[in-house]
Amino acid sequence: MIGAFRIEGHALVSADDRIADLSGRMPPELRNEADWQNFQAALRAAAVVVLGRRSHEFSPNVGRHNRLVLSSAARGIERRDDAWWWNPAEAAASEALATAAPDGGVAAVVGGRPVFDLFLTLGFDAFHLARMTRLQLPGGTGVFAAVEHGISADQALADAGLRADPSRALDASAGVTLVTWRPAAA
Repeated sequence: MIGAFRIEGHALVSADDRIADLSGRMPPELRNEADWQNFQAALRAAAVVVLGRRSHEFSPNVGRHNRLVLSSAARGIERRDDAWWWNPAEAAASEALATAAPDGGVAAVVGGRPVFDLFLTLGFDAFHLARMTRLQLPGGTGVFAAVEHGISADQALADAGLRADPSRALDASAGVTLVTWRPAAA
């Protein structure tokens, strides 16, 4: 928890824990309808969706979600036409979240990697890790910086004090699984 916010991460990764290909973009192969429906339900339930500038620019806000965009170009916390913008070097996460969603609730952290890394250090109340077990994206962008150093996403989450719930199939025919990671003390 950060203030009145439950912090929940959401990522769909390849079998090798990548969220993007060599070009830095999410390829069409890293999409699945069952995961998409699950993800959209989580966004609808969130008080605020937290994402990085590139993710914001490449992902139109079709659901008209309340967004908090991390960017080093922001001055503290700013309201812009398209979203709230936040520079973590200039304002605390608790302040940014409370400004973007004063009533608190769930903050859905949806990436990219710098955003996932930041909240991995701040603390997740849950991290929903969907994995396409039949897809490899060699040389792509890891979900966490640790992946670039040979550490699996699972190990990075465990190292951050989270434990895995049992895996469940989101789409068995496509080899898409979902594991929710929660604080070990919970």
